[in-house]
Amino acid sequence: MTARSYFREDVLAGRVALITGGGSGIGYEVARQFGLHGCAGVVLVGRRPEFLQQAAALLAKEGIKAAVAAGDVRKPEDCESAVKVAVEAFGALDILVNAAAGNFLAAAEEISSKGFKTVMEIDTLGTFNMCRSAFEPLKSSRFGGVVVSITATLHYTATWYQAAPVAAKAAIDALTRTLALEWGEFGVRLNCVAPGPIADTPGMEKLSGGKMDQVDWAYIPARRAGTKLEIASACIFLCLNGYITGQILPVDGGEWFGKKALIPRELVSKISRGVEKQSRAMGPGTAKL
Repeated sequence: MTARSYFREDVLAGRVALITGGGSGIGYEVARQFGLHGCAGVVLVGRRPEFLQQAAALLAKEGIKAAVAAGDVRKPEDCESAVKVAVEAFGALDILVNAAAGNFLAAAEEISSKGFKTVMEIDTLGTFNMCRSAFEPLKSSRFGGVVVSITATLHYTATWYQAAPVAAKAAIDALTRTLALEWGEFGVRLNCVAPGPIADTPGMEKLSGGKMDQVDWAYIPARRAGTKLEIASACIFLCLNGYITGQILPVDGGEWFGKKALIPRELVSKISRGVEKQSRAMGPGTAKL
């Protein structure tokens, strides 16, 4: 694939964005693409100051103005401090991206209550804390305030060994619709981007058991993992389209509904004809043992 943007370089001109989980992975790429597309400033939020500083330095090399706010989204006071950094550094806050997340592989019977609670607090409570803390400046945005939360498609059906993230992401989707309903009158829109497997991210490294290069993508219609740029591009789109709110946009190559074919394509017609003949011969009480 050729990595490219679908938007003009100035489409986000003048806007200020705050990105949680902005020190690495999807969050960092979202911050980077926002900066490359005209944002007046981006604020990176995360728990590891050294990662944030490194990320800000990398962004600066590309001419992107970045500030950092070390903190934990589980703590309301840290969220309020992060919003304050954005307003003091750049004079406004127009876009909030909730990309901070926690997940790990675990069979449900082996997850401790503490582990489950931790994921719920980082993902769901953290999203609520940031939205609530950012509400006033978002309401005052001259562009119209926007919140984009990075969720997942894990809960659309069911996902093995992901009980905590499944619950957390489903809750964020529901919260997003509710806040979109309540905050529409204030000119604030809220949406979600639901990534599938995305290459070169800490989350995918965990879910693949460190064997990303051995994953068989045949079950995905797109036949590949996604890129961080594709997720960032979806976020930019949702920032620009003022008539979309309360929606969840899957960006997953069809992964959530992808199913492996039971038989090879070249044998479908041949086998189908034979099975059709057998099925028509089955009457009441007929069973094939």
